[in-house]
Amino acid sequence: MIRESLTELFERDLNKLKEEINLYSDESKMWILKGEIKNSAGNLALHLLGNLNHFIGAVLGNNGYVRKRNAEFSDKNVPRTEIISNIDKTIGVIKSTLSKISDEDLKKDYPLKVLKDKVTMKTEFFLIHLMGHLNYHLGQINYHRRLI
Repeated sequence: MIRESLTELFERDLNKLKEEINLYSDESKMWILKGEIKNSAGNLALHLLGNLNHFIGAVLGNNGYVRKRNAEFSDKNVPRTEIISNIDKTIGVIKSTLSKISDEDLKKDYPLKVLKDKVTMKTEFFLIHLMGHLNYHLGQINYHRRLI
């Protein structure tokens, strides 16, 4: 049950990310920094995609994805169409990976030590954490778009 719920929520919120990216009247505005805003919406979108592809696709799905975390924050002016295409691919990765994970797998320790305050954590817990992380940055992107 939780797998299906998580899959549905990740898909819903990644589609919301596409909507936010498409709502920029000029795609160059996705890359603007202003005042104390240190991350552009474009870089936050790249970061979310790298994060989900790494922690779900590579770690849980063994799909060979190699994360380039520094590029998530240093790349600029990635075309909107490329970001949207990568969001769609990420939705596919999540659906494919989570469909192969059993309820028993969700109760196992997540294969990596990721959170500093947790020595070990269950896979289910970490997937819920990733959902919260996605929504935290999705809110920042929404705020960035309205501010700019």
